[in-house]
Amino acid sequence: MMPMATVPMASLPAMNIPVTSRNGTILPAYTTAYFFDQLIDHDKPSLGTFKQRFWHTWEFYEPGGPIILMTPGEVNAEGYSSYLTNRTIPGLIAQQQNGSTVVLEHRFYGLSNPYPDLSVKSFRVHTIQQAIDDLEYFAKKVHLPMPGGDSVTPDKAPWILVGGSYSGALTSWTMVNKPGLFFAGYASSAVVQAILNFWQYFEPIRLHMPANCSADVQAVIAHIDKTFTGKNTTAIKAIQDSFGLHELGDHLDDVAGALRNNLWDWQSLQVTSGPGTQFYRFCDALEVKDGVSAPASGWGVNHALAAWGAYWRNGYIKTLCKEDDVPTCLGTYNATLEFWTDTSIDNNSRSWFWIVCNEVGYLQEAAPRGKPTLVSRLIQPPYDFMMFPAAFKTPPIPNVWRTNIKYHGWDVRTKNLFFANGIRDPWKDATISAEGLNITSTIQQPIGLADGFHCSDLGVSGAVDPTIAAVQQQALASMKAWLKTWKPLGQGGPIKTPRAVAQTFKNTFPPISVKPVNAWFKRVGSI
Repeated sequence: MMPMATVPMASLPAMNIPVTSRNGTILPAYTTAYFFDQLIDHDKPSLGTFKQRFWHTWEFYEPGGPIILMTPGEVNAEGYSSYLTNRTIPGLIAQQQNGSTVVLEHRFYGLSNPYPDLSVKSFRVHTIQQAIDDLEYFAKKVHLPMPGGDSVTPDKAPWILVGGSYSGALTSWTMVNKPGLFFAGYASSAVVQAILNFWQYFEPIRLHMPANCSADVQAVIAHIDKTFTGKNTTAIKAIQDSFGLHELGDHLDDVAGALRNNLWDWQSLQVTSGPGTQFYRFCDALEVKDGVSAPASGWGVNHALAAWGAYWRNGYIKTLCKEDDVPTCLGTYNATLEFWTDTSIDNNSRSWFWIVCNEVGYLQEAAPRGKPTLVSRLIQPPYDFMMFPAAFKTPPIPNVWRTNIKYHGWDVRTKNLFFANGIRDPWKDATISAEGLNITSTIQQPIGLADGFHCSDLGVSGAVDPTIAAVQQQALASMKAWLKTWKPLGQGGPIKTPRAVAQTFKNTFPPISVKPVNAWFKRVGSI
């Protein structure tokens, strides 16, 4: 299963040199790490604390400005100090509003670990609620290493929470669970609805990838399913050999499941991606024959199956598996492999799977029968639940119902929370822009839908795509209007958005309607 991750940043100026603030003061480099004493268990404070890493700058800060807090979520946060800068939404908000930016590493990722391993016993305190409580405790207790940094708690300064993907959902869930703690939020590609069998992950890919490639992938998968569920062992072996996956033996679900990797490459795309990216090299391999591109209907199963197999044998396996052999890299039946047993810290896949297995699901499987599918129907939810035998004797069923009830999922309705989504994001159907939801964008909870991919709006993509730029400008305008109404505790704050501010928004920023304008994606030729 493909874990989530926020958008990788474009090239930035050197991050490890001193920063000059807008008033000429020399500040520490963006990459300077700080440590906060976070509670191990918010339900049992007596258990003590652990060191939680954070990064911080006050490059644009002026007294009275907001504190913009961002967590990258389910990754080591060391490479995310770029989110302190004005090449990202947190930095743009800080620049506009004279604010200070903070990046906080999520518990059980990177080096921010309550316990020295990632065992099932340690994961007892690895929950969505503990992560939300971390954000509250940090906001209320941290002394930021800047002038006046001990006097900017949420009762004295407005705090804005920012996140993308899982951490975008965490932004929404926190504002529901801790009303009034964060004055405003920005949630990009926020997967607010926990879904067990999230087959819809592949729908934006199917609809927005080149039409010929989509048609041929569907045809090949249908042929593989028919062959693998039949009794022709010669035909089965021929497919395994074609892809270089014969070492997986009788585990045909592993063979079929491995082919999802070519589709998961879509999640690495951004509006700045060129034709040389992995996903488009894959489609070119299937659809360009003797220098000629296939029609919209594709070349058909015979050519596409052979071309897909050659693509795997002639380089993709090496790219994917590096030095590992095929069973180690793609097999799921050997429970002694390091992937399943390694409990050392800084293993984001293991930490993320714990949340998947218990609270959110998001399993990326085949579409239901009767619907077109890019993924083999051999791949169903139990297949992806192979980890944590010490916790689950049988494949677990994540309590997605509880998660959605507790944190409101698609039903979130709160003030000062901006949602930004992209029509080509594979996670879109877990966001409040999911197909068929038709949730209304409001002044207090705006929804910006651009032509982007996953978390495209968090970074500099707005300089390339005008629809993303429009969403970012709408968000900045929202923050500006909301922050005008903030008052410290004891002086009437927090307060509701005044009617006058609401009317200004209605007149100045009508709802954005974005069409998929890139004809580039409608081409049936070579990418």
